[in-house]
Amino acid sequence: MFSEGWQGKVGHHRQAGGIETSILDNGPGRGMRMAWFDTGSGLRFKVQPDRGMNIADAFYNRYGISWISSTGDVSTDHPREGVDWLDTFNGGLLFTCGLSHVGPPEWSGHDRKGLHGRIGSLKAEVVSIKQPDIRGGDLSMSMTAIVREATVMGTNLELRRTIGAVLGEPVITVSDRVTNLGNRPVPHMLLYHCNLGWPMVDKGSSIFWKGAWRPRDVMPSNRAYFDREGYRLDHDTLAEHGGNGETCVFIDAESDEDGFCRCGIRNPSIGHGVTIRYRTDQLPCLTHWQHWSTNEFVTGLEPGNCFPIGTEAADREGSLVRLEPGEYRDYEIRFSIEDVA
Repeated sequence: MFSEGWQGKVGHHRQAGGIETSILDNGPGRGMRMAWFDTGSGLRFKVQPDRGMNIADAFYNRYGISWISSTGDVSTDHPREGVDWLDTFNGGLLFTCGLSHVGPPEWSGHDRKGLHGRIGSLKAEVVSIKQPDIRGGDLSMSMTAIVREATVMGTNLELRRTIGAVLGEPVITVSDRVTNLGNRPVPHMLLYHCNLGWPMVDKGSSIFWKGAWRPRDVMPSNRAYFDREGYRLDHDTLAEHGGNGETCVFIDAESDEDGFCRCGIRNPSIGHGVTIRYRTDQLPCLTHWQHWSTNEFVTGLEPGNCFPIGTEAADREGSLVRLEPGEYRDYEIRFSIEDVA
């Protein structure tokens, strides 16, 4: 909780923390809206309303948490097609994939589905910003926005997202509701692409989860490091991950007795770890992606209501979720920073 003793010494909540909005004025992201959350606990992070309300940079004290790709912040004015998604994929602590397609590009008549869908390239309508009220004792802060994946005579899905935090607590909560506002049933695929990088991810770090895994495709030589409860990094960069080299496994995540799944990464050398918590009845699938190439050293932990196999493949195997007109699904995911020995 927020420490006591501030009475008579603090005249504005920004001295303790809060949300500060701005517009980027330089580089390929010029004109993008930003919202910096400062929790007053050492955790601060940047929300991007113009990129689907994703979370980009994140820091705990002097340590970086998230991975930022070589593109950095890039403004997009239209959804990406094919694999053009990679041209503007800036990584970040949370990059949202969906809402109707997650996985490789697909072409079906006039329906073009780019890599991992449209939602991460769309601009949000911010509907509220709540600052902490330290004098009134309400230490919470939040930002709520609406992002809509819509096309005439087609899909009309709405994402209503609230990102919240509390002064003095190193925790981020993302609460989502996806609603079909259209007049016909539509596919619904959602994946939270959580990207962790150096120094949180480094030699000696351990990635943890609980559940059996299977390879997405042919595995490189580092397969032996996997088990049903995680992966220990005893290496630096991997030559086989150069270029488009990668490793990806699908995990049937298991929840604890409280119904929540917990996964994340711990790095004893910096004394901190990140835990991602979510409900497996909402997000039954966990994808673990590794791309440990030189200058692109990243690992992804990606809870979802699907694996990233695409709409057509999910439909063939019978796992595709569909939303009826007016139907909605709620999701919540939480990031917390914890001390580790």
